[in-house]
Amino acid sequence: MHHTITLICNPLNIVLDSAVLARVCEALEKAGGGIRAREWLDGAVAADIGCAGLDPAEIENIARDELGDAPIDIVVHAAGEERRRKLLIADMDSTIITVECLDELADFAGRKTQIAAITERAMRGEIVFEDALRERIRMLAGLPLHALHDAYAERVRLTPGARALVRTMAANGAHTVLVSGGFTYFTERVAKAAGFHAHCANELMFENGLLTGVQEPILGKEAKLRALRDACVSNGFSEDQALAIGDGANDLAMITAAGMGAAFHAKPVVAAAARARIDHGDLTAVLYLQGYRGSEIVRE
Repeated sequence: MHHTITLICNPLNIVLDSAVLARVCEALEKAGGGIRAREWLDGAVAADIGCAGLDPAEIENIARDELGDAPIDIVVHAAGEERRRKLLIADMDSTIITVECLDELADFAGRKTQIAAITERAMRGEIVFEDALRERIRMLAGLPLHALHDAYAERVRLTPGARALVRTMAANGAHTVLVSGGFTYFTERVAKAAGFHAHCANELMFENGLLTGVQEPILGKEAKLRALRDACVSNGFSEDQALAIGDGANDLAMITAAGMGAAFHAKPVVAAAARARIDHGDLTAVLYLQGYRGSEIVRE
């Protein structure tokens, strides 16, 4: 058994160095692993270690035990696996952007505390996403259309590394799709800002400039999975060639279906199910786990 271990830290908190890399290699060797290679991908931000003789779970457990509480992400790949994916399908809220748009809209209505509590429960998988969305939209009935403009202008910011992730993958031939249980007003603008090829989300309904509801059917967990499969069919890719990333329970189906599913600063139910777990890095981490080097990244 041959595997590659990718270690990644946040570029704003570089805690990897040669000594850390050596300690991980020594721990793997003591457990019976043969170290085949080690390579820095981007300075001391990310590195690959080639290891033989251990299974993926053993490798990850040994590395995590050795690193302790150090803010370093670990992803294990089978040697010979094609790490670079042909499709990127990404959640928007709290993934490609730093906020939950619906919670920010609620703030303009003076109801952020109540609505954010429902959002949190939905993202943790404690309540059905579609029902939670309908309930929150009912609570915002009468919100003026200009609140969407204000929320986008004042609150919505791309997550560090978002442009680099999308534009680097696109520059290397990948198709990129932003898919959200949020709203097209925001996905249209965020997709353009980050460089996505396509986007899909829910459509809000207004009458006389005031919010009245959300169009059915609601784009939820299963719709995100369909979006992944449709993008694969349309572009001639297999699901194994897809990379799906998100943070909430409504991302689970696409994350587990994709060849590489990544949980990004995610809720526990998502982090436990995803193949790759990014708890510390920014979105450039998703490039490093695909084997991209710093010199290949299209910087913001």
